[in-house]
Amino acid sequence: MSMSTTSFLPVQEQLAIITRGIAELEVLDELKKKLERSVDTGKPLTIKAGFDPTAPDLHLGHAVLLTKMRQFQDLGHRVIFLIGDFTARIGDPTGKNVTRPPLSDEDIANNSQTYQRQVFKILDPKKTLVQFNSEWLKGISLDDVIRIMARVSVSRIIHRDDFKKRLDEGRAISMHELLYPIMQGYDSVAMKPDVELGGTDQLFNLLVGRDLMRHYGLEPQCILTVPILEGLEAREENGKIVGDKMSKSLGNYIGVEEDAEAQFGKLMSICDPLMWRYYQLLSLTSEAEITALKGGHPKEAKVALALEIVTRFHGEDKARAAQKQFESLFGAGKRGEIPEDAPVVRLTTGGEAHLALSHALVEAGLAPSGAEAKRLVRQGGVTVDGVRVEDAQHALVAGTYAVRAGKKRWAEIVVEK
Repeated sequence: MSMSTTSFLPVQEQLAIITRGIAELEVLDELKKKLERSVDTGKPLTIKAGFDPTAPDLHLGHAVLLTKMRQFQDLGHRVIFLIGDFTARIGDPTGKNVTRPPLSDEDIANNSQTYQRQVFKILDPKKTLVQFNSEWLKGISLDDVIRIMARVSVSRIIHRDDFKKRLDEGRAISMHELLYPIMQGYDSVAMKPDVELGGTDQLFNLLVGRDLMRHYGLEPQCILTVPILEGLEAREENGKIVGDKMSKSLGNYIGVEEDAEAQFGKLMSICDPLMWRYYQLLSLTSEAEITALKGGHPKEAKVALALEIVTRFHGEDKARAAQKQFESLFGAGKRGEIPEDAPVVRLTTGGEAHLALSHALVEAGLAPSGAEAKRLVRQGGVTVDGVRVEDAQHALVAGTYAVRAGKKRWAEIVVEK
């Protein structure tokens, strides 16, 4: 991979992109200094993110971290995609209340190949270095292990939340599990990254890497963690997104290798507040463009998000075809796609920028009261232009909408200023 001198954006502009949507940053001042040095010397930072090949399929929850890696690539930095083929033999105990069963060599090899095929739907393969931690961990001696372990205290390891909980509950912790964060941390000693990325659940392991680098006389890595992405059925309550994390076992996921039509339809089904969170965590759209989208119709923003994500995984032609199929099935507010006897209701925003969906439902006679309207929306019983909406404050700006409440109540609502 070329290490030639590169021209970079100013540090503050880079930071605005790098820190968008992140959960934690260790340590801002150190990251600024690294970026300033990079700009001054024209040499890119080395960015590391590790993935243990424990399952064959990736979904958009995994794509949050990959998208942050892509942002670093687009800024001109050197990205290393680390496949933890050796640490996968131990099994990351993070968040687990029992010891993980060991993976076979065949499973690890197959999953590693699948990961590489899927991640390059997001990462630029020409700007990505793929490494395997078996390169340095497989040949490590017992003497080396003892020296590494001497750098980390037992009290620190067993007081991490998941280990402490298992001890309090009397559940077994195998000795090899205690090695996991140390071995993951040693990856950073071997690779010498400037920045390591991970999910919020990985913060403990990433901090071990930072400390080990310091013990070995290396400049410690900065750490960026990204949030855990909520699944498709998450909604907004009291100004916060609440819901289960995206998970294949819960069925609330969008798989990286799902077909274009399924991906497009699932993205169109999410509530508006969740859509904006997906923009922050998954989109490469600039903040200025997102702000402009927020000033328009929410459905247009949702279509733009779906097109971007599906294009990333399947190409523009298939994304456009998926959009066309979706609109043919669910319509786009066309009168011919709602019952002939559905009323046309004209409402006004009263001089405001928009009308709340719950208010429109009551005014259109689709709900008997505001409380009932909100309950119906929260339960997923309302669609607008064929798209399920779960936010009672969903904004209806000036325009025409095909609205269904429950199974049989329809109205064409015309919103005027």
